[in-house]
Amino acid sequence: EPTDCTPPPAGATGAAALKYDTSVLADCVCTAGTECNTVLADEGVASVASTIFVRVAMGTLLERFGPVNVQASLMAFGSVWVFAGFAINAPWNLILIRFMIGAAGASFVTNQFWCSLMFAPRIVGTANATAAGWGNLGGGVTQVFMVVVLFEPFKELGLSADAAWRVSMMVPAVLFWFCAVAIKMLCWDTPMAKRFHPSDTGKTKGASMYDYVEVLKDKRVLVMIFQYSACFGTELAMNNQLATHFRTYFQLKAGDAASLASAFGGMNLFARSLGGIASDVMFAKFGFRGRIWAQFGSLFVEALLLLLFGFISNEQPWYVALAVLIFFSLFTQMAEGTSYGIVPFMNRQQLAVVSALVGAGGNLGAVIAGFGFYRPIDHPLLPFRIHAAYVMFWALLSPCYYWPEHGGMFSGPQELPVTARASE
Repeated sequence: EPTDCTPPPAGATGAAALKYDTSVLADCVCTAGTECNTVLADEGVASVASTIFVRVAMGTLLERFGPVNVQASLMAFGSVWVFAGFAINAPWNLILIRFMIGAAGASFVTNQFWCSLMFAPRIVGTANATAAGWGNLGGGVTQVFMVVVLFEPFKELGLSADAAWRVSMMVPAVLFWFCAVAIKMLCWDTPMAKRFHPSDTGKTKGASMYDYVEVLKDKRVLVMIFQYSACFGTELAMNNQLATHFRTYFQLKAGDAASLASAFGGMNLFARSLGGIASDVMFAKFGFRGRIWAQFGSLFVEALLLLLFGFISNEQPWYVALAVLIFFSLFTQMAEGTSYGIVPFMNRQQLAVVSALVGAGGNLGAVIAGFGFYRPIDHPLLPFRIHAAYVMFWALLSPCYYWPEHGGMFSGPQELPVTARASE
C-alpha cells in the first residue's frame, strides 16, 4: 500500500536530508494520515482561501479602477510570488507562497466581467465560457510545460533536479510580467471607452461596500453562488483528489495516475465553451428560460455521473472509471459555462459584484468539498457519493430563477408597459 516518503536518516545533510527529494517523490504517495498529505492539504486550502477573499473584493476594485488596471495589477503581483517560489525550502514558506499566488486566481472575475462588457447579450455565454475554459485549460498545460519544456531540459543541461525546478519557476514569473505590461499598454476596458465607469452598466453611483449587502439579499444570486460551487468547486476538488484516487485505490503508477487525472482538466479545451454555446442556443430558441434549462440540465447530469463514479470499485478496470470521468468532466465544465451565461443578466447595475461573488462561490465549493466530504471521510468512494448529493441539491433549486423582464424556468417574461418598452 503506497505510503508517505521514507524519512531521511539521522544526521543526513544536503540533498540526503530532504524527505521529499524530487528524484524519489514519484515512488511514494501522500496518503491520508501522512505528514506530506497534511502539508499538501494545507497549502491547497491556503491557495483557495486567498482566492475567495480577493475574488469577493474584486467587485469594488473593478468598479473603481476598471478591468485593465485590476488585471494588470493582479498579474504583476502574481509574478513576484511565482518568482519567490524558487526559494521554497520548508512547509511554512510553501503555504505562504501558495497563499499569495492564490490571489492571482481572482483574475477569473476580471475575465468574466470584462467579457460581459465586451460582448453582445446573444453571444455573451459563449464568450464567457470560452475565455474561462481556456483559462482553466492553462492549468493543465502548465503542468506539462513546466516538466517537459523546462524541468527536464534544465536537467539535461547539467542542473540537479533541485536546481532545475527552482530555475523553472522563474520562467512563468517573467511571462506573468510580460502579460501585465501587455494588458496595461494595449487593452481597453470597453469597446467604446479606454477606461470603465460605473455608468457603463447603468449604475448611478460609485462603488460601495453596501453593494455586496444589496446583492446578497437576492436569493437568486445566492442560488447561483452555490450552483457555481457545485460545478467549478467540483472541478477544483477533483483536481485535488483524482490523481491520488487513481494511484492509491486503483494501484496505478504515479505517472499513469496523473495522466488519467489530467483527462478531467483537459476537457476544458472545449467543454466549458460547449456549455456557453448551449446556453446561447437555448436562449435563441426559447428565450431566457432556455439559459436556465441549460444550467439545470448540465448540473443534473453532472450529479448523476459523479454519483456513478462513486460506485465504480477497483474490482472493475481503471478504464471504466476513466470513461465515466470524461463524461462527468464534460457536464461539470458545461455547467460552469451555462452559469456565466446567466450571470450577466442577473443584476446589470451590480454586474461587477455579482461576478465577484459567483466567482468566489466556485472556490468556496472546493473548500466545502475538501473539508466536508473528502478530508473527514476515510472511505475511497463515499465522499464522491455525498458530493453528488450536494450537486443535485443545488441543481434542483433552479426554479428559484425568475425575473419579470426575463421570465423563469417555467414561464416567459411579463409584458412590459408601453412606457417601459419605450425607455429601453
